[in-house]
Amino acid sequence: MNGLSELIDSLEIKFFKLNQKLVKLEKRNIELLEKIKVSENIQKQQSDEIVALNKQLDNLKMVNSLLGSEENKRETKLKINSLIREIDYCIAQLSD
Repeated sequence: MNGLSELIDSLEIKFFKLNQKLVKLEKRNIELLEKIKVSENIQKQQSDEIVALNKQLDNLKMVNSLLGSEENKRETKLKINSLIREIDYCIAQLSD
């Protein structure tokens, strides 16, 4: 009987240690899931910021080209021609 009680005690100790490891792993899993959520939020904010900055850059390029800087004369002419075509199209639609 002494060997059986030692075996049971040994199993209880192993079970207790295993249970402690499980609790630690579950806690770590929760921490990592929270970090993932924070990282996803940061990524979304940065992505939104990139989109906003790209729009701002496009607007600045357009303003710069419309101001007629020497670097962007070709772009300015193309933009003006595009705007003229749009205006002509609108006038034609109103005339019909």
